[in-house]
Amino acid sequence: MSVNNEPLIDTFGRKVEYLRMSVTDRCDFRCVYCMSEDPVFLKREQVLTLEEMAAIGKAFSEMGVSKIRLTGGEPLVRSDCTQLVEQLGRLPGITDLAMTTNGSRLAKYAQQLKDAGLKRLNISLDTLKPELFTELTRTGKLERVLASIDAARDVGFERIKLNAVILKGQNDNEVVDLVNFCRDREIDISFIEEMPLGHAAGRSEDRFCSSDEVQQLIEAHYPLTESLSKTAGPSRYFQMADSPIRIGFISPHSHNFCSECNRVRLTVEGRLLLCLGNENSVDLKAELRNHPGDIEHLKQVIRAAVMRKPEQHIFSHNADVQILRFMSHTGG
Repeated sequence: MSVNNEPLIDTFGRKVEYLRMSVTDRCDFRCVYCMSEDPVFLKREQVLTLEEMAAIGKAFSEMGVSKIRLTGGEPLVRSDCTQLVEQLGRLPGITDLAMTTNGSRLAKYAQQLKDAGLKRLNISLDTLKPELFTELTRTGKLERVLASIDAARDVGFERIKLNAVILKGQNDNEVVDLVNFCRDREIDISFIEEMPLGHAAGRSEDRFCSSDEVQQLIEAHYPLTESLSKTAGPSRYFQMADSPIRIGFISPHSHNFCSECNRVRLTVEGRLLLCLGNENSVDLKAELRNHPGDIEHLKQVIRAAVMRKPEQHIFSHNADVQILRFMSHTGG
């Protein structure tokens, strides 16, 4: 094995096996915890091309990354997203190709994505109330997302998972309803603590709902036992005695998972983010455009970048590091 193809291991002994790749900063929703009401989007020349994304995916796969998750914004607003799925799906080292979507367009593309080689889907759903759904997303229609969930099940996607961000005073009274929705359809769900990024950074303290609080709400109805199942992501999974579904908790505040972090993020403008809670990054787009076709150079840059991966994030209202970018710019 050449040096460039050896596994990516950082200075803290963590092996990077998981790349989250944002394919667009655009979205047809304006979720209150993700972006401002009037976002400014990147210009076309600032955004990675499909070929550049495929080249980065290939470089990572040759260095031991086995999971790629496509994110946005909303990945399905990009018309060539299915083509990217096809190219990444052909990489021999990628065994888990997944996507996180808001579900607004998924009903139209579910079969195409399945045929192209997409393995798994995460679908964002924070409420089952149509009016609140539109309030939280500012533009979304609940019925379109529900139809997409049904479409994904119909075309044969397995282990579909819902992602829900719970906010006090807004949707914390729906936690059990969301669990029951998933029980009825035998799909998994993860509850995610709100990330203090961008516009959300200044107002998350009063509405923040911890994973422990969500778990207590569930256990008032369904006792949970910790699951032995593990994915490449940061979820801690639990199960119920009378259901096959998994309930996950992603807890960057209350249950720091940095010691097991195996992932890096690629923004749509080509910046490799080494940690969600830090601003240090490397401009892979510049390297690609300054060294076209040189995948060995690209791998050297990536390997050097991973050695700068910080030990942990610090998500705190009093932290010295303030993250100004929105989740839509980061990749969900």
